[in-house]
Amino acid sequence: MMGEEIGTGKVQGRSADARRRRSAFTVRDIPKRERPRERLMREGPQALNREEVLAVIIGRGTAGRSVMDIAHELVVRFKTMPALAAASIEELQRVRGIGPAKACQLKAALELVRRLDEPLDPECGADVSRPETVFRLLRSEMGNERRECFWVLYLDSRSRLIGRQKISVGTLDSTMAHPREVFDGAIRAAAAAVLVAHNHPSNDPTPSDDDIRLTRRLAEAGRLLGIRLLDHVVVTKDAYFSFRERALL
Repeated sequence: MMGEEIGTGKVQGRSADARRRRSAFTVRDIPKRERPRERLMREGPQALNREEVLAVIIGRGTAGRSVMDIAHELVVRFKTMPALAAASIEELQRVRGIGPAKACQLKAALELVRRLDEPLDPECGADVSRPETVFRLLRSEMGNERRECFWVLYLDSRSRLIGRQKISVGTLDSTMAHPREVFDGAIRAAAAAVLVAHNHPSNDPTPSDDDIRLTRRLAEAGRLLGIRLLDHVVVTKDAYFSFRERALL
């Protein structure tokens, strides 16, 4: 009987020691090259297991508990990704080391997974072949700007929007855009065509001589690259000017 009690005490002691050793373990104990974040940057996210991915999202541990311990408990407690995704903020906070901020980080990351098939830009897929559509799309973002801003819209072969980017901000009456900046993003987006637009804070959409010269340069660069310049639209808060509509492109 006494032997059984001592044996149990030794087992419990060893378990407690193991827990203490595990709790004392931190990401800093891992060689830098093998840490989850460094491996992700070097090898890509597919190289990480589930616990390592969760550890990267959580970011850091708490006093007495490493981020790897926290990630491990999440895996053990919830077992599947759907169960983890369905967990409430309150349920996530039952894991020691998960506070409101970390729980929100996890919920946001898992919500992004749920929205994987949704475009980042809600206007993606819109047909922007008509300049009035471009005007409606950009007027709220450009019409009240005090400086000229230059935007590029990336289009598929049917003139549907697949992405857009502001590439430069100029002064009160001029902006600069280089063909390299315009078409670099188009190549990365695998765009079949681009549409460029900029605003005139003066509220007069009439293009300047510089606007006309830039449009010609962009059209020529697009022909060389096989990416068509569909239009150049000058936007103000009340009106627009389309180079294509005026047969200048």
